[in-house]
Amino acid sequence: MGRQRPGTPTLEEVAARAGVGRGTVSRVINNAVGVRDSTRRAVQQAIAELGYVPNLAARSLAGHRADAIALVMTEPDWRLFGEPFFTEVVHAVGDALTDTPVQLLLTLVRTDTERRRFVEYARGGRVDGVLLMSVHAEDPLPDMLAKAGLPTVMLGRRSGDEGVTYVDADNAGGARGAVTHLLNGGRSTIGAISGPLDMYVAQCRLRGYREALELAGVEVRSSLVVECADFTEESGLRAATDLIARNPELDAVFAASDTMAAGALHALRAAGRRVPQDVAVIGFDDFQPARPTDPPLTTVRQPLEEIGRTMVRLLLEEMEDSLEDSPVAWRHVILRTELVLRDTA
Repeated sequence: MGRQRPGTPTLEEVAARAGVGRGTVSRVINNAVGVRDSTRRAVQQAIAELGYVPNLAARSLAGHRADAIALVMTEPDWRLFGEPFFTEVVHAVGDALTDTPVQLLLTLVRTDTERRRFVEYARGGRVDGVLLMSVHAEDPLPDMLAKAGLPTVMLGRRSGDEGVTYVDADNAGGARGAVTHLLNGGRSTIGAISGPLDMYVAQCRLRGYREALELAGVEVRSSLVVECADFTEESGLRAATDLIARNPELDAVFAASDTMAAGALHALRAAGRRVPQDVAVIGFDDFQPARPTDPPLTTVRQPLEEIGRTMVRLLLEEMEDSLEDSPVAWRHVILRTELVLRDTA
């Protein structure tokens, strides 16, 4: 059962006729997202010319599809699910799955016990692949999933030599451009509100800040950098209050997230500092905040819709390759950011 009749065209022959790989033909047959229209037409034409008929019995036996993927957040505090970043990620991934039969499952994995439990759950055939977000430097979960043979794609990465497929924004370049804009505007005492430095995204944004100062010949002062435990508004408020107390001459702030920047605006207002006249402020993300900032926030936009689409495309491709026992190559995608000028800088 499940064998092709002698003389009938094979999947490999369709792929050769269309000039694509075997996995691409499978994605077209399964109506998966992430295939260019021109490629889809070429495959469909090859199928018609060869008279290829998909072997549904073999696919059913070999596939064991759950038609579900898990979106896993690894932060210890479930309340962070309410932050704009996580809300936007869920929307972006959900939108990318709209035209597929795949269901999206959301879960929180915080402890070693929960990691082991989730890996066993996923290995049991309940999900076909995993999307990971907010992974810290020493988190073993990506490696546990890879060892278990589960297709996995990360939003961001744990280090510069990440060995798991990921999609990321150009965090260092975006931060460098933001701080360069502040310097070109005449600001000289620029504070940095950093996220937790056990996350590579925070390291990259802080590196971009430092690179911009060094390129301009401006001293990088430790008193102008505050590391926070998370990317929340409360952390931004506390950090900005600290920066003002340590550096009364402060004339600009670069915050590693928009929510932190919103907190910084509250601290500056409480200290009697006008924005942008006295202190300019730039955030990072360009997500719709729970409450619009006053004045509107200048920020670095990361293309989250494109990030979500790319994560889903790469994961679906890895899922297809795993069904066909094809070797899966890790892929690393970094997308451009954009400085969005508004009233705070």
